[in-house]
Amino acid sequence: MKPLIVLLITFIISIFVIKFTSDTYDYTLSGRIAMCAMLFFTTIGHFIYTKGMTMMMPEFIPFKMQIVYLTGFLEVILGIGLLIPSLKIYSAWLLISFFILFMPANINAAIKRIDYQKGTFDGSGLNYLWFRIPLQIFFITWVYLSSIKIY
Repeated sequence: MKPLIVLLITFIISIFVIKFTSDTYDYTLSGRIAMCAMLFFTTIGHFIYTKGMTMMMPEFIPFKMQIVYLTGFLEVILGIGLLIPSLKIYSAWLLISFFILFMPANINAAIKRIDYQKGTFDGSGLNYLWFRIPLQIFFITWVYLSSIKIY
């Protein structure tokens, strides 16, 4: 829920800042700025909640801690890439792939009732997916509309 709040608040603020500084509305740029800010925010979790995030991954995956750190760095790089005109489409497709590829970790966490913030097995379980899957689809759509779709 917190990433969604960061995304929406940053989007609203950036709309008005861009309007104030350039006398025009640029919703796609505001959308990319908001996604970048959200990715920076979620990256913090990769370093604060490392244990819980490693627990989210299926057992057969090696180097879990390294993957958590690497994906945190990838979020920052892809977020910045959304703001660079020559890289935004590539970054957007990679980010969409990233969101899709890591959905199984969220499903696994829900099945195992993992609370990634505490690193325990007393999370909300499958009910979490009723929020998480639509949220993931929303993020994918957001990236697509703000970075790939040409108006």
